[in-house]
Amino acid sequence: MSMPANATSAELLARFQHWLEEAGQSEPNDPNAMSLATADANGMPSVRMVLLKHADEKGFVFYTNLGSQKGAELQGNPQAALCFHWKSLQRQVRVQGRAQAVSDAEADAYFASRARDSRIGAWASKQSQPMHGRFELEKRVAEKALHFNVGTIPRPDFWSGFRIEPLVIEFWEAKPFRLHDRQRYERQADGSWQGSALFP
Repeated sequence: MSMPANATSAELLARFQHWLEEAGQSEPNDPNAMSLATADANGMPSVRMVLLKHADEKGFVFYTNLGSQKGAELQGNPQAALCFHWKSLQRQVRVQGRAQAVSDAEADAYFASRARDSRIGAWASKQSQPMHGRFELEKRVAEKALHFNVGTIPRPDFWSGFRIEPLVIEFWEAKPFRLHDRQRYERQADGSWQGSALFP
């Protein structure tokens, strides 16, 4: 799918969705996996893999414990970067942007869609905090399972999502002899996207 020099948000989303759908046919696990880079108040970066749960013209959404390292860093410094790498297709998409909290309604709806064990796990895990042996986690899971029994499991107030609103999107695709295709798009003040080809 070729792209024009300048593009709309809808066109960029369509290309991303097309690549993601193709990755779903060839990647052995988690085609929606993406690396998420954040930085603390001192500018020290950290990166980890998370799962994309939704993408639209507003951005890329994932969910987490707000007390985790990534949650704390995004609340203190909302600048972030993403990288999708689909090895089977020799493609990647890089995103730079700002993190915004999803609405309570969005977070509630997604949390309710999760498997029951995953909802219990969200309550049980003090994500990114020191743990004194795996038994501590297993005990907390058992306690939360007993507490909720067969009833409704509400979303914890410490669990929600972030939307990375893109300012830069780059599409990279491998080509023979390492003459790869790189197309970078930067969001303009009026909301349009200006594209440029980059040397590989």
